[in-house]
Amino acid sequence: MAENRVVEGRMVTPKRLAELIEGDDVMDAEPIADADRDCPECGGNVLEVGYMPSIAEFVTGQKCQECEWSATDRE
Repeated sequence: MAENRVVEGRMVTPKRLAELIEGDDVMDAEPIADADRDCPECGGNVLEVGYMPSIAEFVTGQKCQECEWSATDRE
C-alpha cells in the first residue's frame, strides 16, 4: 500500500492524515489503509489510520478522501 495518499486534493502522509482527524499534533502513525466503507456524508472513499495522540493512547481514525468527514474509535 502506498505510504502517502490524496485527501481533499492534497497528498498526505500517515502522520498528517492522523493530524487532520485529531485536529492536533500526534506522536506517531501507522500506514494508511482503505477502510472498506463509504463516507456517510458524500459517499466517497474512506481511509483508516492508527495513531498515538499521546504516550498513553492509541486511536484508529477514519477520514473521507473527498470531504471533511472524519471519525475515531473513541467512545
